Amino acid sequence: MIFRALWTIAVVVDAVAVYFFVLGIADGSVSSFNLGLWAVLLLGATAVTGGSLWLKKSGRPGLASAVAALLAVPGVLAVLLVLAMLIVDPHWT
Repeated sequence: MIFRALWTIAVVVDAVAVYFFVLGIADGSVSSFNLGLWAVLLLGATAVTGGSLWLKKSGRPGLASAVAALLAVPGVLAVLLVLAMLIVDPHWT
């Protein structure tokens, strides 16, 4: 159960990264200058998502959950930060 929740969140984080990559390709902000960074980011996120699924199917659910948590925990924390900024409405000027 915990693996499924962590893996779902990791897939959503991976999909958001792909979305921003495609958006950057469309508007020209992803160029040859930063394409290598994008490749590392997307390959790493996909490796975490796919690797955790492979570990789960190999009979190592604890390790699979830990690998999926590498993307899921920062993703949840980022969402909580954005929600806190929307609710609190900080005036930083």
